[in-house]
Amino acid sequence: MTLDNIFILLAGFLTLLTHQPLPYTITPLSHHHNTTVTMSSNNLSDHHSDDQNGTTTLTPLTIRSEFSHHSPIIARINNGSFGSVPDSVILSQRRYHLRFLQQPDDFYLNHLKPSILRSRDVIKTLINANHVNEISIIDNATTGAAIVLQHVKWSFFDNKFNSGDTAVMLHYAYGAVKKSVQAYVTRSGGDVIELVQMCRDEGVDCIFVDAAHAIGSIEVDVQDIGADFYTSNLHKWMFCPPSVAFLHCRNPEMSNLHHPVVSHEYGNGIAIESSWVGTRDYSAQLVVPDALEFVNRFENGIDGIRKWNHEKVGEMAEMLVEAWGTNLGTPLDMCASMAMVGLPVCLGIGSESDALKLRKHLRDCFMVEVPIYYRQPVDGEVDPVTGYARISHQIYNTVDDYYRFRDAVCSLVSSGFTCKVFQD
Repeated sequence: MTLDNIFILLAGFLTLLTHQPLPYTITPLSHHHNTTVTMSSNNLSDHHSDDQNGTTTLTPLTIRSEFSHHSPIIARINNGSFGSVPDSVILSQRRYHLRFLQQPDDFYLNHLKPSILRSRDVIKTLINANHVNEISIIDNATTGAAIVLQHVKWSFFDNKFNSGDTAVMLHYAYGAVKKSVQAYVTRSGGDVIELVQMCRDEGVDCIFVDAAHAIGSIEVDVQDIGADFYTSNLHKWMFCPPSVAFLHCRNPEMSNLHHPVVSHEYGNGIAIESSWVGTRDYSAQLVVPDALEFVNRFENGIDGIRKWNHEKVGEMAEMLVEAWGTNLGTPLDMCASMAMVGLPVCLGIGSESDALKLRKHLRDCFMVEVPIYYRQPVDGEVDPVTGYARISHQIYNTVDDYYRFRDAVCSLVSSGFTCKVFQD
């Protein structure tokens, strides 16, 4: 095996790329006339006021109205799984959907591709790609993984790899991506910037970064990253409806790079192939410009939102570990908009099944939605923390969401609850 014939998959890697001071105030700027939205940790009262310039200052009430479709009885601190969509973007999506239903032939022949191209152009700017042809819009980062791994598989068949060459995957890769590697690669034989450079220094030829949570959560500059392929979901942290993602290909003209769903556009390049994979609802892919318009209502746009979320998730994580006497799963400077928070040892989380059942218990009994994960203890650990909650923070969250989670766990501890009840 030679180093230049190793395929590297950096899956699930997420870190904070900037360390600038985090602001206490975000002042969003609306596309409507003379409107701003102010979010301040020091002033969260719901009122309207006019400044000397006639500008209307809108409080977090405006944010709550954009997400009024969220269940009012659930403390939703799991934005990381499915994201969130403001009402203004939902309305734009409905308009696209209705236009297709009203006259599908006209929409497909005259409007679909130009609209997808506009979304691709927005993504190109967001991630600092060289050319829009490098951007393919797909439905999910898992699809991006399938495209790249299918390419690797066919490269084996074309003798670009040899028997014994290796596909290397980081151990914390997302489960669906691990299965994609099994499906496409094993049958054939075969900080991100710093990791990519390490791979290049060792002569690795092909690098794919699965950054499902990245865009909207950290700064993404594909030229600085330098990977051959990079994929990320826009429905997690960029306020797009599910499901829409992008795949960036540094060399989109390479052979054997195709969408796994073969349709009429096969052979016209991965970006065009991805723009039509049969009759389906493409509206989520068309509202990327509308989502960016929503984001740009904030001062400094996505940069301001990222900093706000990073600061707030850090504050809430520290509040929780102090209340429970536990620890963080990772240092806060490695967190973006999510943090791993240790749960009290006395809860007795002893398996992945316990973690899933505890999550359901928190949802059903305390109206808290948060992922719970089991960590296998290391040999020799004394009273190890084996359960972690992955909390998220998005602009619709309030401190009461995290207080409810805190109080729910404290209630379980004080009542003597353990996960053994799930085994009875």
